[in-house]
Amino acid sequence: MTSYGYTIMTEQSGPKELVGYALAAERAGFDFEVSSDHYSPWLVSQGHSAYAWTLLGAIAQATERVGLATYVTCPTMRYHPAVVAQKAATMQLLSDGRFTLGLGAGENLNEHVVGRGWPMVEQRHDMFEEAITIIRELHGGGLITWRGDYFRVDSARIWDLPENGVPIALALSSPESIERFAPLADDLITTDARPELIEAWTSSGKTGRSIGQVPICWAPTEKEGVEIAHDQFRWFGGGWAVNSDLPTTAGFAGASASITPEQVAKSIPCGPDLDAMVETITKYAATGFTDVALVQVGDIHQQRFLDGVAEPLLARLRA
Repeated sequence: MTSYGYTIMTEQSGPKELVGYALAAERAGFDFEVSSDHYSPWLVSQGHSAYAWTLLGAIAQATERVGLATYVTCPTMRYHPAVVAQKAATMQLLSDGRFTLGLGAGENLNEHVVGRGWPMVEQRHDMFEEAITIIRELHGGGLITWRGDYFRVDSARIWDLPENGVPIALALSSPESIERFAPLADDLITTDARPELIEAWTSSGKTGRSIGQVPICWAPTEKEGVEIAHDQFRWFGGGWAVNSDLPTTAGFAGASASITPEQVAKSIPCGPDLDAMVETITKYAATGFTDVALVQVGDIHQQRFLDGVAEPLLARLRA
């Protein structure tokens, strides 16, 4: 049976609100929760970008049952992989084994802030592979010294390690990237329901989770839902080939200026119609995804969605 998760969108709500939403999502019956890990929102209208790791620590102590994950952390620019390894181990201990470390190659929007520039995609993938290898080495518990092409680690050890390790899920977007990175992954993350991605994942011999993500925008009326989704989530239509390279919120505003509310409504189910949402979400289960994380777009109806809509929506999905 497909597991359904809730997305802690750090870009659209403040940190205290997000902890409250995480608790409400657990009460509503979600199986797991994933958190974005960004330095900046996509658009100025979103208006937030709290630090994901502080949030997850608070949520780990406030919740009891739901799985937790980063969705996703880039371990190459803004964070050194040795620091990511330590953070992930601590999160796994705080959550009593409920944490999955979701990793991706990152976006310029969030990673350029440390002043190291933004490499070409081939170099980013090489850096990503080396960073994952370092994290796995450190999670093995030994004293590590590393001299690689992109990273240095000098006599490092993670002193507080969970007994059963930390599962690593990798955000991958093509059969070619899955073929390259599957040996380093426990689980797969992707935002695209293309069957060839699941086929490539299973063909690699992997039996771990395949985790997708679907935006929805519940609102009392379809008109309001479309307005919210267009204001908050029109950047989503650019695709990752574009989104990974844009450096600022102004860049995303410019790139999405021609996207109309009608175009957004075609890709994101908006309004009060739960059947339309179920139809969109279940495409992932039909494709073979084991897990689907929902994004309720916008802050304005977030609490109302969690208190009154999420439970019947989950019931329909599970039926």
